[in-house]
Amino acid sequence: MAKILLFIFLFLFSNTCLSNNQATSIPDDIKSLFPSATRIEVSDPNLAVTSVYQLSQLLGYVFQSDDFTDFVGFSGKTINLLIALDPQGILVDLKVINHHEPIFLHGLGEEPLFEFVRQYQGHSIKERFIIGRRHQNDGITYFDGITKATVSVLVINDTIISAALTVARKMLDGFSKRANAVLVEDTDEDLSFEQLIEQGYIFHWQLSEQKITTIQPLLAYLFDLDSTLPAVDLYFAFVNVPLIGRNILGIEEYQRLITELKPGEQALMILSRGQFSFIRDDFIPQTVPERLAVSQGKFPVDIRDIDFYSYYDPNLAGDVPSYQALKLFRIKSQSGFEVSQKMSVGLGITYQQSFMVTKRQWFTVNLKLPSSLFLIVPVIEAKIEPLWQRIWKNRALEIAILVAFLSLVLTFFIRIKYTATTLFNYRWLRPLCLGFTLVFIGGYAQGQLSVVNIYTLLLSLQQGFRLEVFLLDPIIFILWSFVFVSLFFWGRALYCGWLCPFGALQEFISYIAVKLRVRQYKISRHHQAQKIKYVILILLVGCSFYSLTLAEQLAEIEPFKTSITLFFVRYWPFVLYAIILLAVSLKIHKFYCRYLCPLGAGLAVIGYSTAFKWIPRRKECGSPCQLCRQKKCGIDAIKNDGSVNYQECIGCYECVVTIESPTLCVINKYTKRKNV
Repeated sequence: MAKILLFIFLFLFSNTCLSNNQATSIPDDIKSLFPSATRIEVSDPNLAVTSVYQLSQLLGYVFQSDDFTDFVGFSGKTINLLIALDPQGILVDLKVINHHEPIFLHGLGEEPLFEFVRQYQGHSIKERFIIGRRHQNDGITYFDGITKATVSVLVINDTIISAALTVARKMLDGFSKRANAVLVEDTDEDLSFEQLIEQGYIFHWQLSEQKITTIQPLLAYLFDLDSTLPAVDLYFAFVNVPLIGRNILGIEEYQRLITELKPGEQALMILSRGQFSFIRDDFIPQTVPERLAVSQGKFPVDIRDIDFYSYYDPNLAGDVPSYQALKLFRIKSQSGFEVSQKMSVGLGITYQQSFMVTKRQWFTVNLKLPSSLFLIVPVIEAKIEPLWQRIWKNRALEIAILVAFLSLVLTFFIRIKYTATTLFNYRWLRPLCLGFTLVFIGGYAQGQLSVVNIYTLLLSLQQGFRLEVFLLDPIIFILWSFVFVSLFFWGRALYCGWLCPFGALQEFISYIAVKLRVRQYKISRHHQAQKIKYVILILLVGCSFYSLTLAEQLAEIEPFKTSITLFFVRYWPFVLYAIILLAVSLKIHKFYCRYLCPLGAGLAVIGYSTAFKWIPRRKECGSPCQLCRQKKCGIDAIKNDGSVNYQECIGCYECVVTIESPTLCVINKYTKRKNV
């Protein structure tokens, strides 16, 4: 007995010393993630993962996302996170180590970023995460997004999930990839509907009233207990499977179905013959069925009606039984659903428990297709679709609208003489275009370009150009591509005069000044003051090579983030600065654009040598006529000799409208006087 007690004492003493010695060597950041940790170790020198223990018990793993992912944000750099994962795949905690996202550093602040990351704490990486949408379906984890930082949070989400799954597949049980199963295509076997059921190709599920009402007596009112029909009588068939689809739909209908499905998509046909249908009477085609829930491996699977028989009446082959409802549902390839694996289908029956309380009772059945339908092939690790591609697909409508608008503006510039001669049309066209730029491009699509984009590009060229960094925002990318090409034809005029949201806002301020008859103030040393924006541009670009963070802070000389991106919801000094600039614009036409804008200066430098001089001039312009310079050109881009300073011109075309109008241009009056 004494030997046993001595052994126990030595064991406890050694473990206590071990824990005390190693606890002091645990880094503070790991200790904050696992407070009870007593020791750490690196089990695999080729894997940047730290195993964390409490004595001999494994608590989990700690790793940095940068060691497993390479998703870049707007700054062109990754968002590195420290992630703690327990042995069951639960995200214990997450901390942002470093990032360079401008919207958080110099706009919203970092707290919204930290709050977003904290939402993942306590969730399993087996869950499906959807960002920035309302709670719609059970079994899906919805996280709040961050307004004005949509791309950044999507990058963070991809970083967390991709890094955690990579570690889980290497370190945890139950996360390894299954063998890939491919449908057997070459089969022409003729089977009846009953034979398909007998061989397990069609699943038949029935629920009696007694079974349902035994579980919930209050459901009895839903069913006619004297009816010969069962309460629930459903048939499930994956009709995209050749053997099943050809025997149920027929060859022609099967081919029509396949043409509507994208590669990797599944089509689930459901027939209902019972008293309670799987869809409501007011079910809207092409939507998600409220009463059905499909899951696989604890992951919910989205199904959506194809509306396959919207223009065609069902003409099923063989001896398909009569039915009350028939629908075909699509399961997208991105859902991760594998038709060869076991799945669960749930039917939800909603009932009124009381006057104030509505509840839903779920009944589930497990389904699995016979293995004879599939050929097992070696696993090929699929690549995750790049984030920029997903963003472009999700913003397809915005992209189409923007491209259409840019085409309209381009047409206007190409046919400027014709458009300007139709004075009435021009007077409406320009305000409408500016309104669209301000509301859609600036406010809705967040397409305000910035000088930050210029020196981000320069740094990217210096440090290693990565196109996907600039593709993360399709609106900005399309605008920059369009503007860059236009610089060699029209200089800065097309963007500064028509596509800049803050410039459009200043134009409307000028319209208000005209209506209020605010007397305009002319700066005496106008030409010298114009050079200020070029000095600012040089300072910002030079500073960016020294410190990108400092350059982004100094770029706050642009009021774009405050007024356009954040809608003046910001710390008061920034708001006051933007309001002052707009107020000054009441007295000095487009004050910021003319004297302070480093972006306009950058565009003027790039577009210094335009392909042609597109603004028509007459020999009398400048001598003797000074009408356009003194009265029409609010930006002061017309020189004393009547020529146009294209580095300052913003393409308002008031001078073109004047020249082409016999009622506005006074050159003819000078000509008549000369003849007299």
